[in-house]
Amino acid sequence: MGNLKLQTMGRHLRGTLIMPGDKSISHRAVMLGSIASGDTRIHNLLDSQDVNSTITAMSNLGVTFEHDGDDLIVHGKSLDTLTEPKQVLNMENSGTSARLLMGLLAKQPFTLTFRGDSSLSKRPFARVIKPLMAMGVSFVTKNDRLPVTKLATKSLKGISYELPVASAQVKSAIILAALQADETTTIIEPIPTRDHTERMLAAFGISIKRVDNRVIVAPQTNLIATNIQVPGDISSAAYWLIAALLVPDSDLTLKQVGVNPTRMGIINILKRMGVSFEFKAEQTIGEPIADIRVQSQTLRGTTVTATDVPTMIDEMPLIVLAATQAKGDTLITGASELHVKESDRIATVTTQLNKLGAHIEAKEDGFYVHGDTPLHVTTPTVVDSCGDHRVGMMLTIAALITAGDVSLARADAVNISYPKFFKDLDEVLS
Repeated sequence: MGNLKLQTMGRHLRGTLIMPGDKSISHRAVMLGSIASGDTRIHNLLDSQDVNSTITAMSNLGVTFEHDGDDLIVHGKSLDTLTEPKQVLNMENSGTSARLLMGLLAKQPFTLTFRGDSSLSKRPFARVIKPLMAMGVSFVTKNDRLPVTKLATKSLKGISYELPVASAQVKSAIILAALQADETTTIIEPIPTRDHTERMLAAFGISIKRVDNRVIVAPQTNLIATNIQVPGDISSAAYWLIAALLVPDSDLTLKQVGVNPTRMGIINILKRMGVSFEFKAEQTIGEPIADIRVQSQTLRGTTVTATDVPTMIDEMPLIVLAATQAKGDTLITGASELHVKESDRIATVTTQLNKLGAHIEAKEDGFYVHGDTPLHVTTPTVVDSCGDHRVGMMLTIAALITAGDVSLARADAVNISYPKFFKDLDEVLS
């Protein structure tokens, strides 16, 4: 795809959108359905490149899948009947697939090689490799980056492990390996992270215990197939929340969005910035969901710290954008994890938004954002997703409040998590 000319100032956002399935939950539904006894039916699974990487990997291990209308049926196999793949497991751009599958497949009695695209191959995997090695897994890798080869493993031992950095992906990888260990494993979190793995395991009949900041996992592999309703992705909804807030005279309702407390960081930060939301049709289907209505509002600057980051790390580029339009400045710290996402998001977000007239200072672990800065360009300007889906969508929203001619390079990156993004934008523009 060449440069995509973006819609800029002059239109409003109105209407209702149904959010695509949550990406994090979709990955977990496919993985756990693959090792459960029986057939698991998944409704509203996210159809994206990342989730397809997980499906392809499990297919290569002998799991079969069937589409039934909008549902995906997973014909599960037990962990001890997975078959050795005839090829490397290609994670493409999906860090979630790579990290969680390293845990899920830790005890397989054959060699497995994980590889990724050029972007994923630059991202470090030491945080997952280290605890899994402590459990008895042997890896072959160069500089803890993909490709990573896991050698045949006969047994796993339980460990007590304190996460050096709050990470739901690392926690989940350890949990999935710990289910197969010879004794109990304890994971100590510095800050609570998203609990989708624990909730999903409960749906498959597996109980994970939490005591304060400790996650305690007893060996258990008898997962029972079930039906999974994947809620709408709050990370996808976040683009529309910010768009409706910043674009004048906008009014959007987002349907059936997952409102898991461990994912509500962006809502909580926006409330601190003075925003009010209307929550309707609240219910729980394994995960809590609600319809969210948001209208244009004035924001004020705030401070974001390391305590806030784990519940909103994926939405951080949007908070930076929102902060450029707030009354007063915003300081974001404790977000050094952004350096090792699909792009170096601290550098990328700063550089690309400053092209549009923002005044953002990159910090080692975050940003200093000067607020109340109208976005504008005086000549046709190309901003670049840098192959990062979340940056690409954030820049598209930024263009809606930018005076001037803006185009987006590498716009196809949005297909990684939200293939319908531009279609949905056209639907609500008025």
